Amino acid sequence: MKTYLVTGGAGFIGSNFIHYLFKKYGDDIRVINVDKLTYAGNLENLKDIEDKSNYQFVKADICDSETIQTLFENNDINRVVHFAAESHVDRSIKNPDVFVKTNVLGTLTMLNAAKAAWEKEDGTYPEDHKFLHVSTDEVYGSLEEEGGYFYETTPYDPHSPYSASKASSDFLVKAYMDTYRFPANITNCSNNYGPYQFPEKLIPLMINNALNGKNLPVYGDGKNVRDWLYVEDHCKGIDMVMEKGRLFETYNIGGHNEKQNIEIIHIILDQLRNKLEDSDPRKAAVSEDLITYVTDRKGHDRRYAIAPDKIKAEVGWYPETMFEEGIRKTIDWYFEHEDWMKRVTSGDYQKYYEEMYNR
Repeated sequence: MKTYLVTGGAGFIGSNFIHYLFKKYGDDIRVINVDKLTYAGNLENLKDIEDKSNYQFVKADICDSETIQTLFENNDINRVVHFAAESHVDRSIKNPDVFVKTNVLGTLTMLNAAKAAWEKEDGTYPEDHKFLHVSTDEVYGSLEEEGGYFYETTPYDPHSPYSASKASSDFLVKAYMDTYRFPANITNCSNNYGPYQFPEKLIPLMINNALNGKNLPVYGDGKNVRDWLYVEDHCKGIDMVMEKGRLFETYNIGGHNEKQNIEIIHIILDQLRNKLEDSDPRKAAVSEDLITYVTDRKGHDRRYAIAPDKIKAEVGWYPETMFEEGIRKTIDWYFEHEDWMKRVTSGDYQKYYEEMYNR
């Protein structure tokens, strides 16, 4: 039985990945979820699997080397999927220290613990063990508005404290692969969207604000371009790299769904108006009049776009969900989970951990 250690598994992508694992492998795997439960970690995301005998949650900081080392000593872990990271650019601009601590030192702690647990006396590693480090396309910097893509060979050029901290963590993983032949892969993904995303990110923020008649803040001219990847497609890509990817390689995972931020907002508004019944008083409030242009973010990259040629050729992965379908599925999910959104925006979701463990 494969045992997965998933860091940041109560977050947006991490919780979706754990759901994907159980959907695909069922009882043939074991999952240990390590999460510090910061503001973006929500155990309610995993409520439907919390009682599974082959699932375990551990509340811990990935910078806590003693706890992480003990987890490896007490469990036969042969798969690590490392999501845990501070990830919001605006927060990194205000408080870069926590991003360096979590994203850089936390990754170093994970690498050291896995290396100590897996390395044989002759310096080699078991064939069925792998560490997968999940990173971002933001480490590559910014592209021109027209033409060009990020490839695995694109030089790193991070522009925010967030992307700089992720670039640093990527280089640590690369160093361990090169120096120790540590069995790892790196994946760099484009912007994810889908269920369970904390409403500080663009898509859930706009959905929630529009439904509540609040302003829809748009940085600068709103024409910054991002490549959007439906989260389930990303989870599938990570799993395929874990199982089929060549050791020591980096794979870019992109959605081939380039959209301007302002275009995203108009699509969301159109979808919400189609979704809401005429009798619903919120329908009248869902209007372009809510769009409010605000001062641009410092160091705001103009365009991201990933070329997923390598992962398609070597692993067989490709994005299956086009944006119009993915955004419809995402909005449907938020409509079906309005209580989840209310608890998240009010902060009540953080009570769930205490309630679960008091039980």
